[in-house]
Amino acid sequence: MSPKSWEVLFLQIDEILNFNAKFVENEEFKPYETSNIPNKKMVILTCMDTRLLELLPKAMNLHNGDVKMLKNAGAIIRDPFDSVMKGILVAIYELQAEEVLVIGHRDCGMSHMDTNVFTKRMRDKGISEQTLENLENAGIHLHDEFQGFTNVEESVAHSVSIVRNHPLLPEYVKVHGLVIDPGTGKLDLVTKAE
Repeated sequence: MSPKSWEVLFLQIDEILNFNAKFVENEEFKPYETSNIPNKKMVILTCMDTRLLELLPKAMNLHNGDVKMLKNAGAIIRDPFDSVMKGILVAIYELQAEEVLVIGHRDCGMSHMDTNVFTKRMRDKGISEQTLENLENAGIHLHDEFQGFTNVEESVAHSVSIVRNHPLLPEYVKVHGLVIDPGTGKLDLVTKAE
């Protein structure tokens, strides 16, 4: 990262902290007070795409306190014991969630992820060839870790399948899969629990 980029970063964090001090001082947090238990007893896994930050809750009529929201690149679960799945299980066992929604989206950056280009960008930003080799030798294959998908519906269905078939998922928990259009907010059902 160039020094100019660091300068911008510090300016942004300063701006955030200044805003936050006023936010707290003026008690602007009051309308958002709620408990840690989701009102709708639901946990959602979705993508970290910036277009969904406000659109997804609005498109689903969700308000502060309604759901537990987990995000990652692509709303992808590949491993039954990765951090996302652990978050889902915590939401179920500790926070009373009874439904899980996996929500992918159209035009997702993970749908055209090229791991070769991604690795080149790592090198361009200072990650050494030795570090990349060490990771490969340790069994961490960047292609496997960062590969995307070609079909969002199939990706959502795959993630839903991992959740539904998890050995620690209680039978009463319903797991659904959807895809949202980040341009319109339209939701399409991929799979609905019986």
